[in-house]
Amino acid sequence: ISSLVFLGSHDSFSFYIDEASPVGPEQPETVQNFVSVFGTVAKKLMRKWLATQTMNFTSQLGAGIRYFDLRISTKPRDPDNELYFAHGLFSAKVKEGLEEINAFLADHPKEVIFLDFNHFYGMQKYHHEKLVQMLKDTYGNKMCPAIFAHEVSLQYLWEKDHQVLVFYHSPVALEVPFLWPGQMMPAPWANTTDPEKLIQFLQASITERRKKGSFFISQVVLTPKASTVVKGVASGLRETITERALPAMMQWVRTQKPGESGVNIITADFVELGDFISTVIKLNYDLDEGEDDTT
Repeated sequence: ISSLVFLGSHDSFSFYIDEASPVGPEQPETVQNFVSVFGTVAKKLMRKWLATQTMNFTSQLGAGIRYFDLRISTKPRDPDNELYFAHGLFSAKVKEGLEEINAFLADHPKEVIFLDFNHFYGMQKYHHEKLVQMLKDTYGNKMCPAIFAHEVSLQYLWEKDHQVLVFYHSPVALEVPFLWPGQMMPAPWANTTDPEKLIQFLQASITERRKKGSFFISQVVLTPKASTVVKGVASGLRETITERALPAMMQWVRTQKPGESGVNIITADFVELGDFISTVIKLNYDLDEGEDDTT
């Protein structure tokens, strides 16, 4: 499956961002102060820049998204010690999101998904233990134990009834057989507002991928600078950046090829925009006819 091309969403859970929630612990002091002064108005504006998706998990899965970018946080002074998805503000409870995904998998036994837990905020050892137990309780044998990326074919997963590959960017992954180490899912980040620079970065990253022998993410994502946010504060990320840059970004996606030295997982903001989904899926048709299409 490291030779196929999969659709992914950037900050996958951010549809659920709650304006009534406190600001996440990872946010800088300037943001914390901004919210303490301007309250609800500030959070409404923040949401326009932090919510990178408009579809919930079920809708994303139905549309073809198979890779989920997940960032987990505890909530300050939370008596229940719950775990939440977070991106600046808090989103849904992790347990509810995992169960929503599991309902789709139960109805579609041949579908395979990637869960990439790549940022953790305010989490102690027992929070990680809680999350690992949650994954066990929700997915059980659906999770594929970590092996070499090139050994995982769809045929192998179907035979074993595995549907979930969990990547975990923390040393905890080394202690749990069904957690794949984070370095097996590299996701280089361009950190630019310039579509041309993004495309140069994506192309250079693909060349580097050949050396890694792992799964690989191409983030077709532009990141706003503080000055961009100030200029378009009331418009938000989608209108100010993503929609304007879409034609150039889609042109790059159309020219890509699947395979060990090509693209593997392509993520974007607002995945429903334009023809992103159908274009990425079509890339799989470029696999050579003679090649085993279950690898």
